[in-house]
Amino acid sequence: MIDPERTLVALDAFAERIGVVAQRGGTVLLGTGHPHRLLGFYAALADALSAAGCTVLTPAHGRCVDITTRFGLRTYNLDYVRGVAFVREPGVPSSGRATGAHTHSPLPVRAVLAAAADEGGVLPELVIGDHGWVCGAGQLGFEAIGLADTDDPALFVGEAEGVVSVVVPLDDAVRSDYYRPLTRYVLNRACLSQ
Repeated sequence: MIDPERTLVALDAFAERIGVVAQRGGTVLLGTGHPHRLLGFYAALADALSAAGCTVLTPAHGRCVDITTRFGLRTYNLDYVRGVAFVREPGVPSSGRATGAHTHSPLPVRAVLAAAADEGGVLPELVIGDHGWVCGAGQLGFEAIGLADTDDPALFVGEAEGVVSVVVPLDDAVRSDYYRPLTRYVLNRACLSQ
């Protein structure tokens, strides 16, 4: 059971961190392990942050990442839609749609951050996302905030350990349009409504 009061408190903290970075025109990285469900939420944040003068990083586009899964070693390709990183299975065309793979791995964010460092050293002030995108960035010392389902405790553990700054508890497996009220709430609280 997700306590709605805890979700609201976390959403306020999440929006506050985004608002602070937006006021500075900071550099951000957004990534998701749930592209079918959460891409629209993160893309709206990326659009608003970009409009506010932030740099939304997109390094390592097309790079291959090997991830060990329960089915063995699988190779995925890094892709971006509207400034949001995720992985696709090889052979799936990059069509600007969220046909990515679900993953909890921190390896994609590590590859993206390494590429950002190699491509000129512009690194994010804030990483926004879920699953391995947030935990992996936090473990490397980047400020990271994200959404997490209560059946995936890694982000909550990271927050308790001080590695992840803010975690919003929610159901991460509902229809993508169900996240629109959360999107509006966060953008309003961060003073980024368009």
